[in-house]
Parts: sequence; C-alpha cells; structure tokens
Amino acid sequence: MKMPRRVFLRHTVLAGCAVAASAGLPRAEDVTIELNWSDLAPDTGGEAMEALRKQGVVQHGQLSTPFDQEMNAQVTTDYNGKRVRIPGYLVPLEYKEQGVISALLVPYVGACIHVPPPPPNQLIFVTTETPYESKSLFEPVYVTGMFGTAATNTQLAEVGYALSADEIVPYS
Repeated sequence: MKMPRRVFLRHTVLAGCAVAASAGLPRAEDVTIELNWSDLAPDTGGEAMEALRKQGVVQHGQLSTPFDQEMNAQVTTDYNGKRVRIPGYLVPLEYKEQGVISALLVPYVGACIHVPPPPPNQLIFVTTETPYESKSLFEPVYVTGMFGTAATNTQLAEVGYALSADEIVPYS
C-alpha cells in the first residue's frame, strides 16, 4: 500500500527528532527557531528573486519578461528535524472541510499564482492535521512545526523544504 505524500513527508521530517531525543539532546519540539527566508537560501537565488522578496507584493504582469523557476538554488540542511516558525503566504493545494490541509508557503504575495515560482529553496510544502481557514491568498501567516529538506514536485513548482505544521496563525 502506497503511503500518502503528506504522511510520508511528516514521517520523514519527524524521524530526525526521534534520533535527537534518544541521544539525550534537547527535544526539537522544546525549541522553536525563528526563521527568515534568507536563512533557507545558501545562495541568494539571483537578483530578480531578491528584488521580488524585498518588494513583498508582485502585481500580475509586473515582470517584463517571463522566466522559469530557478532550479539551481541550493537548500540548507541546518534546520532538518528542528521546530521552526516562519512567516509567509499560503498557496492552498488541498482542502478538508472548510480549511487548508496542504499548501505551499511562499515568501511574497503572488508567488506560484500570478508570477513564476521562486526557486525550490524559497518554497515550503506545508501539511497540517488541523485545517486552517484562510481568509485569502493575500493573508500573511506564521507557520510553526517540524522542518526539513524534502525535494517535492507539486502541480505548481519544485519545492525544496517540507514543514509539518502544528500551528498556523495570522501574522501579527
């Protein structure tokens, strides 16, 4: 029987936590690391991506020339198996009842929808057991949970990271 992708990703990310706990180290769920998007990009991803990230909002048609997703961006393993908190915008992929249960977390409004996607090291595949009732695509959120590298293919983009969310709350 094939394991659903979100269950597989959750088990993969959590496996690192079990090793740390058995070694007598502080448990990952006891420490939350505040991440910024720049923490996830060992290289900057290019000048175009940096400009979009700083701007925060990208209007449809704002880019003068289309470009494909940058695929050569490196990911970092520094946060594998750790509990993190990171701000961003949810691009829903799957719903349950009235809420989102899987989504892409992106660094700026419009990513993957109105403009080409950011490089994989600027995309996080988020899954949650508790559906999140998103108000809109333009609602900034904080997502907290277990984090790790996970090369994932979605219908919208190649993704470099996965986060099993314990909490999704509006950005404040």
